[in-house]
Amino acid sequence: MISVTNMIKAFNKGDVNEVTALNGVDLEVNDGDFITIIGSNGAGKSTFLNALAGMFFIDAGKIVLDGTDITRWPEHKRAGLIGRVFQDPLLGTCAGATIEQNLAVARKRGLSRGLSRGVKARDREFFRQKLSVLGLGLEDRLKTHTGLLSGGQRQALTMLMATLVRPKLLLLDEHTAALDPKTGAMVLDLTDEIVGSENLTTLMVTHNMNQAIAMGNRLIMFHRGRIVLDISGDEKKNLKVEDLLQRFADLRGGEGVSDRMLLA
Repeated sequence: MISVTNMIKAFNKGDVNEVTALNGVDLEVNDGDFITIIGSNGAGKSTFLNALAGMFFIDAGKIVLDGTDITRWPEHKRAGLIGRVFQDPLLGTCAGATIEQNLAVARKRGLSRGLSRGVKARDREFFRQKLSVLGLGLEDRLKTHTGLLSGGQRQALTMLMATLVRPKLLLLDEHTAALDPKTGAMVLDLTDEIVGSENLTTLMVTHNMNQAIAMGNRLIMFHRGRIVLDISGDEKKNLKVEDLLQRFADLRGGEGVSDRMLLA
């Protein structure tokens, strides 16, 4: 489904501040995989998602999505195949547009956009049905401007928008980190429901190891721009946070590591 080969990306090249953020990343993702991604700050997690989304071109390597080489595709072209939810709830929606207008734009992902009435009656019925699944009452607020919604409501709406047209790949970049615990749990439950019901191929970056262990069928760990751990199946089901901490410490040559060091 997704094949990443020898992905390399450096920033500030030729400068004293040059940093190699991705240093030969290889990853094979099967159709329907839900992979959680962990690692310390600067390990390359979000940079990897940005590279897949096309926010910049990689310096070396290859990205193949569903049999198509997208390595040199610009971000707007990849957006027709890739859905994404960011950490900041404000980034996924247009605050000045209504709920139905945001959904109408999301429904056009990957399609040419001509001049026509933006939201039609049949669209509204479809949007109401989809919004009702969220359990937030947004199906009765189609005309409400998105900027008036709470952070949790906007993030739930963004999740729906990112999957309204079934993406080949869904990228979740710490999408509950900016929410309070109760709201974050609600969005995680929604994530589990949408990904599971649609069997979406998903990569989710998280700093919460309990989330990383509980969700998905695979877990990978980044360290210094590389994937250093790839766990799935029964091994993942039986994982404990202490196991991950110990493995991370082993990878660091036996240096002590705490929850805070790994997750900060």
